Amino acid sequence: MTSSADDATERNTKHKAELTGVSETALLTLYGRAREASRPDGVIDDPMAVKLIDSIDYDFSRFGSARQDMSIRAKTFDRWTTKYLSAHPDATVVALAEGLQTSFWRVDAALSDARFRWLTVDLPPIVDIRRRLLPASPRIELCAQSALDYSWMDRVDTDGGVFITAEGLLMYLQPEQSLGLIAECAKRFPGGQMLFDLPPPWFAGLSRRGWLRPTLNYKVPAMPFNMTPAEAAKLVEVPGVRAVHDIRLEPGRGVVVNGLLTVAHASKLFDPLRGVLTLLEFG
Repeated sequence: MTSSADDATERNTKHKAELTGVSETALLTLYGRAREASRPDGVIDDPMAVKLIDSIDYDFSRFGSARQDMSIRAKTFDRWTTKYLSAHPDATVVALAEGLQTSFWRVDAALSDARFRWLTVDLPPIVDIRRRLLPASPRIELCAQSALDYSWMDRVDTDGGVFITAEGLLMYLQPEQSLGLIAECAKRFPGGQMLFDLPPPWFAGLSRRGWLRPTLNYKVPAMPFNMTPAEAAKLVEVPGVRAVHDIRLEPGRGVVVNGLLTVAHASKLFDPLRGVLTLLEFG
C-alpha cells in the first residue's frame, strides 16, 4: 500500500499538460486510444499511448467515458498509411497537427525493415510534450508550427514519395483554410497522397452551438468545416488532385458498432448522416 506522500511524488514526476482549445483535443484522443489499448479485447494495439498517458499530469476524467471511435479512426489511418509505405518504403509521412498520436510506432511495428521518415507538424506546446515524453528517432523530425504556415513543405523530402495525414485537423479550420491547405499540398506534392477526416454537417452544427459536452467539465471545440461524401468527391476538381476515394472505417468491437458502420455505407441515403474519411491522390 502506497502512502499519500508516495502518490504525490509519483504525480510530481509527470509532465503537466496545459493545453486549451483545439490543442486540448490531443489529450482527448490520446485518452480514447490508451483506454482502448488497455482492454484485452481492444480494437487497437498501442502500448506507446498507454505509456504516454501514464506520463502526463492531467485530469482525464473531464472527458467522461472513453469510446472506441478514436481508436477505429486511428486504426484506419494506420491501414492506409501502411498501404502507401508498402509501395513506397522510402517515403516521408507528414502528420499535420499530429497532437499526441503515436502512429509512427504502430506503423513502424507493422512494417518489416521500415525505412520511412516521419515529419510531425504541430504547435509548439504539443511539440514540447512530444519532445519530452516520446522517444526520439533519427527517422522522426519535429516541426513546431501551424500546418497553415506552409514553410513546413520546404522540409519534406519528396524523393521516395509523400503521404500526408490530417487526422482530426481540417474540421477545426475555416473552410477557406482547409481548402487552401488541400490545394497547396496537391500543388507541392505530385504523386503523393493525403488522408483526412471530417464530421457530417449535423455534428459540426452541434459543436458550433456548444452542445457537444461529454461531461459538464468539457466542451468539444467548435468545428467550422464539414463535408458530405458528395462534396468531398468534388475535390477532384482541385488542380493537382487526380483521384478522390471515400474510405470506410476499419471494423470496431461489437455487433452494434460494426452494424452501424456497415449501414452507414450501405446506401447514399445515409451519406448526409455520416462523416467522411477521404483519400486524395495527387497527380
